Amino acid sequence: MAEALLIDVAASGSPSQASAKQVAGVVAGNALEFYDFLTFTFFATDIGQAFFPSSNPTTSLLAALATFGAGFLTRPLGAFVLGRLGDRVGRKPSMLISFGLMGLAIAGLALTPSYAQIGIAAPIIVIALRLLQGFALGGEVGPSTAYLAEAAASGQRGVMISLQYVGQGMATLGAGLIGVILAATLSPTTLHAMGWRIALGVGVLIVPFGLALRRGLTETLHTADPTDPPTQSAVNATVRILVLALLLLASGTTITYVLNYMTTFATHSLHMASSLAFGATVVRGIFAMVGAVLGGWLADRIGRRLTMLVPGFALLFLTVPGFALLAHDRTAAVLYGVTAVLSILGGTSSTAVLVAITESLPKPTRSTSLAVVYAISISIFGGTAQFNVAWLTDATHSLLAPAWYMAIGVAAGLAGMIWIGETQPVKAASGPIG
Repeated sequence: MAEALLIDVAASGSPSQASAKQVAGVVAGNALEFYDFLTFTFFATDIGQAFFPSSNPTTSLLAALATFGAGFLTRPLGAFVLGRLGDRVGRKPSMLISFGLMGLAIAGLALTPSYAQIGIAAPIIVIALRLLQGFALGGEVGPSTAYLAEAAASGQRGVMISLQYVGQGMATLGAGLIGVILAATLSPTTLHAMGWRIALGVGVLIVPFGLALRRGLTETLHTADPTDPPTQSAVNATVRILVLALLLLASGTTITYVLNYMTTFATHSLHMASSLAFGATVVRGIFAMVGAVLGGWLADRIGRRLTMLVPGFALLFLTVPGFALLAHDRTAAVLYGVTAVLSILGGTSSTAVLVAITESLPKPTRSTSLAVVYAISISIFGGTAQFNVAWLTDATHSLLAPAWYMAIGVAAGLAGMIWIGETQPVKAASGPIG
């Protein structure tokens, strides 16, 4: 596998090779984001009771999800500041700053006393930490994805960029396994009181290693690279790609965040045991990785557009029936089966989308453009997805609310997939990747 990650100097203009450890350092930030996100999601009910105690469990849950969503408010700011830093100074320094701030915020959240201990200061501190974390995460995706695209040979960009989603899948798998272990070893009282703090603490442990790996990266952005003034047609093409990117990433974000809500949905709405619900996240992580690898591999061989569309249409037609089956037959087999099928389809399509968007953006503004459009889409649609799904399920008393919400997101994404052109170098007439 390490050999597949070698950098082609002629194709990318980058350093001669990147080790598997260095690539791991790049994708670690996106992975840590999802680990933290999933941990917060799994324990949303417990975190709500810790910082927003209420006699109504749904009120506490919604307050916790709203606090989680607050972190998305600062993502566009972080995307602009750190993404621009990535385009002006280099991808490497931007990635170091974002990862360090991310680790600081997660550690602070794990150590914040509860409302019962320090009163109103507790939720205020948590919200402040979420805002800091949102700033860091906003600037993470743009520079790191740009780095992977620029560090890959032209025939390997799909596989290389897919590592972003592989990292997410590994984080999902790790979070699910830790949740299963905690649920199996801790008493219910201890699990509800301390489980989320322990899980967040485990995530903090990887921060020093991630920073060390990122410090060893060789920069792919060179200030001496020639940059001709963009023509009007190039500007128009970039604007078109950014509009499409917003639509496509909004769709992918909705799909991802609804599927990552499956554990909370299983426990809070389906009233399934915590141990079974955490197992769904393990399945989610495994098949999200499978989908990401498959998506990257297919994107390099049959093209980006076809790899988006086929699983995208399958996802559209299977989402509602899958949730309907789960609502009728609330067993582990059905929960895991539905999660697996939807995860592999979503992972395959979303990977091709990210590849197409990244290689369509011009190198001098790639980090900023990708970071900002990703941050805006994830802030509007990702930050609200779980709150909306939880509220809709409670308001409509329908267990199919998450399915219809996700299906609308899939349909919107398919419109963008049909509209976007092929970006694979051997199939497209030209491409701005550099």
